[in-house]
Amino acid sequence: QVQLVESGGGLVQPGESLRLSCAASGSSMSPYDMAWYRQAPGKQRDWVATITIVGMTFYADTVKGRFTISRDDAENSVYLQMNDLKPEDTAVYYCYAKELEAESGSWGQGTQVTVSS
Repeated sequence: QVQLVESGGGLVQPGESLRLSCAASGSSMSPYDMAWYRQAPGKQRDWVATITIVGMTFYADTVKGRFTISRDDAENSVYLQMNDLKPEDTAVYYCYAKELEAESGSWGQGTQVTVSS
């Protein structure tokens, strides 16, 4: 089972950018579809973006055009470039890895992103 550790969160002002990283260990990331989710205080955890093992990307409507997910299998890492951040992007961001035929996947511990002036 792959282990995931997120980093790169922080406090930024509206309109600024952040790049989140998720480092995988314990096994190669290459057989896993990778995704980012986020959870705002008092709300459910929502899907943000996915990148498949062949590099296809999918985004939630709320972040499409502002966020970019990418992966580097050689570095065993996945990234989320977040531009034009808005206060409503404030949340804990989680990395998720799942093999295609697995019933469930692995979660990281999360990294806090706060967008506030």
